[in-house]
Amino acid sequence: MTSKESNEETLRSKEIVYHPIGVIRTEFTEQENTPIQGIFNDAEGTVELLPEYEEGLRDIESFTHLMLLYHFDRATGVSLLQRPFLDGEKERGIFAIRHFNRPNAIGISIVRLLGVEGRVLRIRGVDILDGTPLLDIKPYVHQFDNREEVSSGWVEDQHVEEIADWNCTPKKLRSRDRTNTGRQSDN
Repeated sequence: MTSKESNEETLRSKEIVYHPIGVIRTEFTEQENTPIQGIFNDAEGTVELLPEYEEGLRDIESFTHLMLLYHFDRATGVSLLQRPFLDGEKERGIFAIRHFNRPNAIGISIVRLLGVEGRVLRIRGVDILDGTPLLDIKPYVHQFDNREEVSSGWVEDQHVEEIADWNCTPKKLRSRDRTNTGRQSDN
């Protein structure tokens, strides 16, 4: 066995365990009716931290946006190829899309922070199912997290401005009979 193969085996056998620090509360209870991206809606929700993590919220109210990392606890399996919600015609690699059926069911969303009340954060721009276990919170820092000259790959051809107007969920995108040109089918 080569050194590279040994390193790969070590990685495969490594167990990494995370524990929730809280729960995300939203109006969304079904994947089909949950917005595909938080930027496309003004839905509000809350983040409820477990009591032992409340002290970690100190100074968070000075940020307008947060990155929430969470566990896709209702993912339906793992698929390395998946048809993304924005383009139902072509399968794409799971690492080139944001679908929940991933090898590690970890999600990330950027939300607007509306307020802090004890260990509860009020948030807007939610695209997360109610009851989702929260793994971590990070402040969104424009100077660190914004990038210039970005390519968004295949998504750039999807007419995202139209999707934003639809406040899209997976169910709504399918009902529009979209094609990979980003336009509604004439059929």
